[in-house]
Amino acid sequence: MQIRLSKREWIAVTVGSLLGAATALFIHQQYNRSDSSTRGDLLGMMPPDASAVVFADVAVLRNAPFVRQLFAWAPEPQPDEDYTQFLKETNFNYERDLDHLAIAFKKAGRESTFFAVADGRFDRQRISALAAKSGSVERRGSREIFAVGENRGGGKINFTFLSDSRMALSDRNDLGQILSARKRSDDMMEWHARFERLAGSPIFAVIRQGAAPGETLSEQAPGGLASPELSAMLDQLQWITLAGKLESDRLRVVTEGESTSEETTRRLADLLNGVFALAQAGLNDARTRQQLDPSLREAYLALLKSADVTKLDRGDTQSVRVVFEITPGFLEAVRRSSLGSTSAAPAKPAAGDTLHPKKGGHS
Repeated sequence: MQIRLSKREWIAVTVGSLLGAATALFIHQQYNRSDSSTRGDLLGMMPPDASAVVFADVAVLRNAPFVRQLFAWAPEPQPDEDYTQFLKETNFNYERDLDHLAIAFKKAGRESTFFAVADGRFDRQRISALAAKSGSVERRGSREIFAVGENRGGGKINFTFLSDSRMALSDRNDLGQILSARKRSDDMMEWHARFERLAGSPIFAVIRQGAAPGETLSEQAPGGLASPELSAMLDQLQWITLAGKLESDRLRVVTEGESTSEETTRRLADLLNGVFALAQAGLNDARTRQQLDPSLREAYLALLKSADVTKLDRGDTQSVRVVFEITPGFLEAVRRSSLGSTSAAPAKPAAGDTLHPKKGGHS
């Protein structure tokens, strides 16, 4: 059956469709603008003398299929007694109520301090009452600053409400000074250039020279995976960024190291390619084949084969970028291995789980 519309009816339908599309576009732009503004506000509050800054759009991560699968597969931790009591008295559950979080770390020698700003749904009255009861509160200017003891150690966490939906926290005693300090635009310019590059990622970290990432890698890496040469080279970089971008049911990880020296980035790219090749050779070793769960070994091999190392010219700096994907198949292999199911047959990759090198990403 054909539907015949008069000229007036066609005009009405066309105008209605255009209005609907314009409304949808306006809502989409307003949402993205609001989200971008929130991110910019939080990152703009980070102190410029930080060694590293971490940002997480928890609201986006919470609803992502990859993150839901990750939490479904990960062992569920037993609730801490103190946290259970805190939840009962404040009705704040970070898994449900936290939306955005930005944290700045400052390293001084072997010590590290933090300053954080968090957005979420807070019951301000109940949280303030609990903090005043279990800690102390003082007024500094127009702000009430609370201090509560940490569960472990003798330190204190200081926090204040910037609004009903935003809090600032630090383990430093000068929280008020951090918030009121004037930031020079040139101090923040280099930070914001990196933040802008990572605008499409709901979770990322930016590390500045002086944070000694190579030293940290040497301390944390297992003995067989420690690389003094790689650690020393990381400490020569001016900036390191690490970002996770959600793509359907998988996480695309993009890490980039910047240096003013082209020689440093060339050597780093060669070293990383060599490390990946050696790791693949190690996984193909006969002894490794006997000792490692077959499905886990295949998952590691797929991850290594997916890694793509490229060099970029960013004008003032030269960069080395490494891109790889973490898929549901990889998570499942790790989960099965952690449960000790070595007797199970290797899992076949799910459709779309095959990893391929992906170039590009953040601009």
